[in-house]
Parts: sequence; C-alpha cells; structure tokens
Amino acid sequence: MTSCLIVIPTRLKATRLPDKPLADIGGEPMIVHVWRRAVEADCGPVVVATDAPQVCQAISDAGGEAVMTRSDHASGTDRIFEAVSQRDPEARIETVINLQGDLPTLEPSLVRACLHAREEGGADIGTIAAEIVRDEERTDPNVVKVVGSALPNHRSVLRALYFTRATAPYGDGPLYHHIGIYAYSRAALERFVSLPPSVLEVREKLEQLRALEAGMSIHVGLVDTVPLGVDTPPDLERAREVFRSRK
Repeated sequence: MTSCLIVIPTRLKATRLPDKPLADIGGEPMIVHVWRRAVEADCGPVVVATDAPQVCQAISDAGGEAVMTRSDHASGTDRIFEAVSQRDPEARIETVINLQGDLPTLEPSLVRACLHAREEGGADIGTIAAEIVRDEERTDPNVVKVVGSALPNHRSVLRALYFTRATAPYGDGPLYHHIGIYAYSRAALERFVSLPPSVLEVREKLEQLRALEAGMSIHVGLVDTVPLGVDTPPDLERAREVFRSRK
C-alpha cells in the first residue's frame, strides 16, 4: 500500500444543518465519529482540516489530529490541499484521501475500496460507486451517476467517462450512484486545485468533472453500500437511530 494520508475537510457554515460537524450523535460530535471511521480504515494517518477552533478542540479531546486552515476556501478540496501542504511540506505522502465530514456511519471498507480503485492501473484519482437499486434514484438529480467502462481484467473497477445528475447512460443496464470519497495522487491533487472551474463542472455542479475535462484519469471501485450522508435534521435523526440500534 502506498504512503497515504486521509484528510477530512470540515466547516461549520452548513445552511441546512448549522454547526453540523458538532451535532451530537450518541454522546459525541459527528466529526469525531467520522474521524473514528477513518482511523478504522487503517490506510494511514488521519487529519481533520477545519477553520473552526471548536472542531479542532473536539478532535483533540478524542485523541486525534486537526489542523487549522483558511476560512475562504472555495471547496473542501482546496482546504485539503492547504492541510496537506502544512502536514507534509516535503511531499512524502503519495496518496491523499478526501473523506467527507458528514458520513458518521461510514463503513471503513469503503475508504479502502477508494484507495484500491486509484491504485488499479495507476489512476490520477480513485473514487467509488454503488449500483442503484431504487427506481426513484434513477431520476433523482441529487443522486449523482457515474458513467464508465470496466477496466480490462478488473470488472469491479470502472474507468470514469462522465459524471452527471441526469439519468445516464440511456437504455437497459445498471446505473451507478457515485459516492463522493476521493483518493488523489499527490501530483493530481496539486494539479487539480491549480485548475480553474471547468465548463461542465459549473453546468452540472460537480467538481470531479474538472479533472475529466483536464484529461485526468478517474477509476471507480464498485461497492455494495451507500453511506448515509448527514445534510438535514431528518438525516441526523437517522444517523442517531443507527447508533442507538448498535447498542
């Protein structure tokens, strides 16, 4: 396994669920649960990148590592790059995993699958997706679809051709729900944040299209579960219920 760093970008300014990273789930802030899942993935050190002292304190109290970053970043990827530059100024880290801070029930195996997808064929970026099984998700623009073709001799890894909010591809066959976890080579991350937003990225509101439009390769590992993302109060209650059911 290559030298890897997991970075969790976190901010408090979510509009639908204010102070989301600090929301209590089972007696701990949500960001602490995400940090624990990342540690359990056992891919490498884990760092939380944030502009909020409260988040730094929560992670420190749990025994983790957090770094303070600027508050004016346009995206989580930009925040990650600043954190990586602070944490590894000599560029010894080969792979950087971007893990969202709102996935408290994440299966650690999904992080490993993302890393594996990047390593298969030496892609610039690795990510993951799961087959859509609910009919309503096929047409839901909030469910991002990935269109890809299987790598030779790796039927469980796709070479991404496009990402879209539309129902694609057309015709019979599976559709795949993209899960927004990314593993970047260090060079790919540096190049990505140096690029301006692309035409299709702006149109679809999907940051990963910037990489495809710039000719970067993205490999997609196919997994069998979609983690619960917490964006709204009902999502938060579902996450709390998951933790209650585990007791």
